[in-house]
Amino acid sequence: MKRKHLLGLKDITAEEIEEILDTAAEMKKLLNQNVKKTPHLQGKNITTLFYENSTRTRVSFETAAKIMGANTFNISASSSSVQKGETLIDTGKTLEALLTDVVIIRHNKSGAAQHLSKNVRNMSVVNGGDGMNEHPTQALLDMLTMKEKFGSFKGLKVVIAGDVKHSRVARSNIWGLNKMGAEVTLAAPATLMPMEVESMGVKATNDLDSVLEGANVVMGLRVQLERQQAGLFPSIAEYHKYYGLTPARINRADPDAIVMHPGPINRGLELSSETADGESSYILEQVTNGVAVRMAVLFLLSRR
Repeated sequence: MKRKHLLGLKDITAEEIEEILDTAAEMKKLLNQNVKKTPHLQGKNITTLFYENSTRTRVSFETAAKIMGANTFNISASSSSVQKGETLIDTGKTLEALLTDVVIIRHNKSGAAQHLSKNVRNMSVVNGGDGMNEHPTQALLDMLTMKEKFGSFKGLKVVIAGDVKHSRVARSNIWGLNKMGAEVTLAAPATLMPMEVESMGVKATNDLDSVLEGANVVMGLRVQLERQQAGLFPSIAEYHKYYGLTPARINRADPDAIVMHPGPINRGLELSSETADGESSYILEQVTNGVAVRMAVLFLLSRR
């Protein structure tokens, strides 16, 4: 991979996605062999810089870096000089001066990762989620999960349901899956559908039940419950009635369909417990694949 940073999937090529997924598949083999230490990143410094709370993404990146022998550092904005008024750029330049090779940033402002990347010289920047913009490594681990199950993206029917409007995960999946030849359909209430949906190269509907037939992948998105305060959907019960992933709904999809979710799950809202824990659920496989994908991304960026 020739690029210095991984900021999103909108501007990445299909060939680069394929390279990351192929490398991740090799990393997955190591994980399946219970290999917990490799020399891939020996001598490298990897820092997570998180302005938002996270469990899966932060721990997944740290685990990936440690397995490959890197020195790892975790910076939370709530306990750093950010609280003293330090700007993002000054924080980035400080990390670069401390010989950080790769920084993974999560930020509540869209474009923060790109802004940081333009103001550092030698350090690589990985977008761990920025505002409502993108979350590229989440989409890549989702795509690895699909590729392992189905072998190819060509003609794969993927339904993404829920709070698409506020979901950076959905956007990265849309850009990535479109490039690889999948057919993406969005299903959401009108209030949770992005205004730019017509320009995203996907199908869109407010009726989830009408698009489940033949679906190979059904992905639920986390409903940001704070949005409910703004009245974007009538009630939790009403939302689950029309958009919750239940066994009855999944039975309408392809017999070999899988259920996915980026986590954390609001049980009884986006997914019923029967669905989350059922045989079609690949949610925990996504978590494992997250380590493999992040190993691949860190490795490829570090060997430029």
